[in-house]
Amino acid sequence: MGVTVETRGLAIGYPGHEVGSGIEVGAGPGEVLCLLGPNGSGKTTLFKTLLGLIPARGGEVLLGGRTLGSLARTEIATRAAYVPQAHAAPFAYPVLEVVTMGRTARLGLFSQPGEADREAAMNALARLRIEDLAHSDYTRLSGGQRQLVLIARALAQETPVLVMDEPTASLDFGNQTLVLREVAGLAADGLTVILSTHDPDHAFAVGTGVALLHEGRVRATGAPQDALTADALSSVYGVDVKVEALADGRTVCVPSLARDDG
Repeated sequence: MGVTVETRGLAIGYPGHEVGSGIEVGAGPGEVLCLLGPNGSGKTTLFKTLLGLIPARGGEVLLGGRTLGSLARTEIATRAAYVPQAHAAPFAYPVLEVVTMGRTARLGLFSQPGEADREAAMNALARLRIEDLAHSDYTRLSGGQRQLVLIARALAQETPVLVMDEPTASLDFGNQTLVLREVAGLAADGLTVILSTHDPDHAFAVGTGVALLHEGRVRATGAPQDALTADALSSVYGVDVKVEALADGRTVCVPSLARDDG
C-alpha cells in the first residue's frame, strides 16, 4: 500500500540554529519529488527531519497521514528507507552483510537475518546489477560502488517510501543513468520517492514534482517544467542558464559559460 509524505509549516534545524522554515512539500505513491538547491540550502537537514532522525523545530511531518511523532522508530523504518550522501563503514563488512542490514527493522529483538532476508538483499543487489560485489570488502569499493550498495540496502528494506540524498553524486554517467532508470521504475511500481540532486536535468528526467530550496525556504514548487524556469534557477544558483525543450519532448537546462567581465 502506498504512503504519502507531507510537511506543513515545517521548521528545520538544530538547537540554537534554525536552517529553514515554512517548508511545505509532499509526494505520494507513484511520484518522484526532486529537491534542488545550492549547498547549505537545507536539503540534508530536511531529509533528516522527514525521517525523524532529528526533531522538527516547528510545524509537522505526516507519513501516511500520521504525524511523525505518533510513530515508533520501528514503524518509521518499515515505512521509509534512507540513502545518505556518503557512508564510511568502521569495519570491513562484506557487501552482502551491509545490504542485509537494511532488514534490521523487520527482525524481532535479538533475531538474526534468515534466508529470506539474505535473498531480499541479493535481489536488491541484482536489481542494481552489482550482485558480483556481494562478497567484496565494502571499505575497498570505489565511492560510486559504495553509493550503489547503499541504494541496494535501502531497497532491501522494502519500504513504500524511499528518501535519497544526492544518490547520483558519486556515480559515473552510466551508473547515474542506471540509478535514474531505477528511480523511475520504483515510482512506476507505486513507491513514493523523494530525492535531492544538483542537476536540474535529473529532475526534468524523472521528477513528477520539484521543490527549489534556497536559504531554508521553498522558492518554487510544482511540476519540473513549471518550477524550474531559467529565472528561478538563475536567481537561486547565481548563474545564467537557459531551459530548453528538445524536439523529442525532453527538457534540459543549459548553463551559460560566458564570463561576466563587469
